[in-house]
Amino acid sequence: MTERKTPETEKRGSLSQRGGFMLDSDDRKRYNDMLELPHHVSRTHPHMSRHDRAAQFAPFAALSGHKEAVAETERVTEAFAVLDESRKEELDGRFALILAGMEKPLSERPQVEITYFKADEKKAGGEYLTAVGRVRKVDGMGRGLVMESGEFIRAEDVADIVLPGGRI
Repeated sequence: MTERKTPETEKRGSLSQRGGFMLDSDDRKRYNDMLELPHHVSRTHPHMSRHDRAAQFAPFAALSGHKEAVAETERVTEAFAVLDESRKEELDGRFALILAGMEKPLSERPQVEITYFKADEKKAGGEYLTAVGRVRKVDGMGRGLVMESGEFIRAEDVADIVLPGGRI
């Protein structure tokens, strides 16, 4: 079984020398005209890089959003702590001090530190946050405080109020 001699095959060597496959004589006769053709290079499509070819077979996210859903489930929230009556009375007294100081211009009001509960939008529970600043106004209709930053804090969500020196 001899390979058809062409200038190209002489440069490359025979199929068996190149580690190629061996054909039996019937197959060789049948496909002899195609065996030594040069590799096709498209004129219309550019050559694809190895990186791009590999990307075609890279794994993909069959369950889109699954990773985010697992991360959301793992996220921990805190439960809202219900205040007892004595704590509520103490906070009411501090609200009254803030309300009394509302007569002063905003720049002369002291900074207060308010710890409040913010409910989570996606799951049960939430987190305790602390706002530090001056109270711009006490909103009776919305039942809360508006800070100088514009942040609204509902009165029922307040867990603690720290006043400078205990009074305003």
